[in-house]
Formats: sequence, structure tokens, C-alpha cells
Amino acid sequence: MKYSPIILAILLTGNLMIVTAQGTETNVSWAIRNNNYYMESLRHANLARLAYAEGDYDSSIRYSAEAIRYAGLSDAYVKMRLKMAETDRAIYAAGRRLEFAASINAASKYPEEYVEAQAAYAEARSFRAAERWDDAIDAANRVLAALAYVDGKLPEPLPAQYTVRTWSTFKDCFWNIAGRPWAYNDPYMWKFLYEANKTKMPDANNPDLIEPGMVLDIPSIRGEVRQGMWDPGNTYLLHQ
Repeated sequence: MKYSPIILAILLTGNLMIVTAQGTETNVSWAIRNNNYYMESLRHANLARLAYAEGDYDSSIRYSAEAIRYAGLSDAYVKMRLKMAETDRAIYAAGRRLEFAASINAASKYPEEYVEAQAAYAEARSFRAAERWDDAIDAANRVLAALAYVDGKLPEPLPAQYTVRTWSTFKDCFWNIAGRPWAYNDPYMWKFLYEANKTKMPDANNPDLIEPGMVLDIPSIRGEVRQGMWDPGNTYLLHQ
């Protein structure tokens, strides 16, 4: 069957555009761009041109179709390799961040964040093995997010003691003191504070009887560093 030269020209031009389009990504390495699918696409495009020049239009159309098919396979292969490379970079960055966290003993200083990061890193590697590229990248990014504020700097110590002030002005009681950020940031921890200071109370069985001038001890409950007397001139941040 003889095809119109115009139709053939359209087919061949379209074929060549598809074959060459996947090679325009500047970040794609030569080896990935020139993969076996791409080379087969070029080979079939050349065969199509030769067949057309010889008047074998049926063969030319057949070769053109194969060239287009291989070009599509090449595009899919290139996209997969790019996604794979993106995944590997994300997992590598997550691994390096996790190594740094381990080097500064983050497991003790930031236990929740470190455990979360470890779990996310394991997920990233598992997804990578299953070729679930986007899930692996997401998990690797969660490692970085979990450890975003983990650094090697030692946190400023929180106060280890507090001198009780008057109720009328400062509303000092175990509930309110425990709820202040430099204490426990949680008023429900008042019983812990009370138990640590019972022996100093006028009546050890009555937590309401705290008096101005009493020096309360504020024990560490989450491994936070505590030192010295509370200073109203300092800005304290509760260590997470």
C-alpha cells in the first residue's frame, strides 16, 4: 500500500520530535539519555527514512511506529531514573542528618525526635526497595523535619530552684508554678513538685500551705538540665 508523502512526512517528523524530546533535560546524564530504548528508537527512525526513500512505504510506516514506541519507553525509563536519583539524594541527606544526630547523643537529648527520625528513615529505605519513589522521598523528608531543630549546642539550663512569692501579687501555688514554662509547662505536674518539697512544708499533708520565701526545688523530669535559682530577668525555654 502506497501512502501519501505528506502523511509519511508528518509521521516521520512526529517520530523524530518524540525521539529527541526526552534528551532535552540538561540534568540527565549521557548514559541515561542514550539508553537502549532511545538507541532503538533512533535505529528504527533511520530504517523508516531508508524505507521511505526506497519507496517501501509499508515498511517505513512500520518502522516509524516502532521508533515511536521505543521513544515512549525511553521517556518512561528516563523519568524513572530521575526519580530514582532524587530518591537516593533524599535518603542520603536523611542518613547524614541521622548520623549527625547520633554523634551528638540526640537519643538522650531529643529522644522523641530521634525515635521519630529513625522510624522515618527505616520507612524511606523500605519504600526505596519497593520502588515507591515518592513515598520514600516523603519519608526521608520526615527525617529532616524531625531533626530540624536538633543541633550540638547545649540548651541553657532551666532553674533548679524557685523562691515562692506572694499569692496576692503573683498567685504562687504548686498548680501555677508547675504550669510556668521554666518549670514543667504543665500545671498537672503540681503533685510532682509538691512531693519533691513536702519536707519543707509547714504541714506536709497540706499542699496549699506554701509560704512566701520558701525555696522550692524543681527536679528534672525529662532529662532537662536545671541549675541555680530562678531569675526573673532570664528568658527560659522549656527543653523538649
